[in-house]
Amino acid sequence: MLVLGCAVVRPWGWPEVVVAAPAAVLVVLTGAVSGEDALGEVRRLAPVIGFLAAILVLAQLCDDEGLFRACGAWLARATRGRPKRLLGGVFVTAALVTAVLSLDATIVLLTPVVFATATRVGVRSKPHVYACTHLSNSASLLLPVSNLTNLLAFAASGLGFTRFAALMALPWLVAIAVEYVVFRRFFANDLGGTGEERAPEPREVPVFALVTVAGTLVGFVVAAAVGLDPAWAALGGALVLGARALARRRTRVTGIVRAAALPFLAFVLALGIVVRAVVDNGLGGALGHVVPSGAGFPTLLAIAGVAAVLANVINNLPAVLVLLPLVTGPGPVLAVLLGVNLGPNLTYAGSLATLLWRRVVRAHDHEVNLGEFTRLGLLTVPAGLVLAVVALWGSLQVIGG
Repeated sequence: MLVLGCAVVRPWGWPEVVVAAPAAVLVVLTGAVSGEDALGEVRRLAPVIGFLAAILVLAQLCDDEGLFRACGAWLARATRGRPKRLLGGVFVTAALVTAVLSLDATIVLLTPVVFATATRVGVRSKPHVYACTHLSNSASLLLPVSNLTNLLAFAASGLGFTRFAALMALPWLVAIAVEYVVFRRFFANDLGGTGEERAPEPREVPVFALVTVAGTLVGFVVAAAVGLDPAWAALGGALVLGARALARRRTRVTGIVRAAALPFLAFVLALGIVVRAVVDNGLGGALGHVVPSGAGFPTLLAIAGVAAVLANVINNLPAVLVLLPLVTGPGPVLAVLLGVNLGPNLTYAGSLATLLWRRVVRAHDHEVNLGEFTRLGLLTVPAGLVLAVVALWGSLQVIGG
């Protein structure tokens, strides 16, 4: 909890790894986890870390190419100053960006664009900015590459890339639909009236970036089909855009390294070791009595509920690391994923993405009301979680695990 608390608060602006790395060393030195088990955890997380680094670089290079600014221009043209249209456009854009480029791209790169677009067309930004944080979690269900938690679940599920996506497609759509219906009602006052139909600044469509992203998506499928880790496809996309950016002097090698967020990657590794120690020293046994076995609908719903609660207590990344060793089979593993991806919309501490979003919002001189955030979460999370589990159970019956 100390490691997670420091990650949330970041005292004196320290990176998360400043506390997590010594904590990982301490649990090894004290024997809470053996050196062999710690190395095993590092080996298990290494492919996930490699993918995360590549996708973060790819997202930043897409931003450098103007992809997100082009999205903002499209939103401004399509909405014509109408808040409800803008909300729909943000939902579509954020869902696709989250699914393809991961939730970090939605938080760090798309949220500022949504702020700017709402200001430009003269509408209240709150519902649209809230949509970014909710969809960064709930819209990350679709692909193994959409979220760090997905990568961990994908490795534990035994599923192929396309089967994973097929099983999660209906829950993904259901979760987004629940969010949209609730948002329309919850922010009805903010979505009333119209803004200004200003002519948006013309933006050249970044064709090369779009083609590279599409090629990377195809690479994910091909890599899974031949037994390669999806990190190789992400690395390929990052190398293509990186080479182009360096040749055109749009970035430097130091900029690419900075985009990989190496301190955060080290934090994830250290957190994995600390969580392993906690699981081995009591938490795993305690949860083993709570997490049911089986793959029927009531079991899947119970697993998803436990995962959602745990995500809000200890954050979704530690939660998925704790729960995955306790479940077996594609259905239960994907139920864990529903809980740890949808549950964090209930509290600030549910996911690191939400905490990062709060910093982005504050950087734009906006404050988030805790009561409002929680009320919105209470309306979206329980309904979305139950209906998404229903959709998952139905997909398992039709497609099979």
